[in-house]
Amino acid sequence: MQELVAYLHYSHSEEKLSYWRTYTGVEVDIVLGDARIAIEIKSTEEVQSRHMKNLKVFAEEHPGCKLMIVSLDVFTRQMGNIECIYVMDFFHRLWTDGI
Repeated sequence: MQELVAYLHYSHSEEKLSYWRTYTGVEVDIVLGDARIAIEIKSTEEVQSRHMKNLKVFAEEHPGCKLMIVSLDVFTRQMGNIECIYVMDFFHRLWTDGI
């Protein structure tokens, strides 16, 4: 999270950083811009389908949004419409404008 805050500041981006939560308690950790990107941060070393539940709910309300899970899982891959990305790969892409 702090890395995104630093990136947005240093790149002089005017994109908003927020989170999303429903009245039933479903939440997404990070939403960039006007639902341009939704990111879940997981400390797991193995991303599984259960980790994607909240992003899938978010996508129902924001169908054009890019969905990502950033985790300690070293295998960056696409699982359906959700990109699962290793945290160090995420940092590299963030600072080279790849997100």
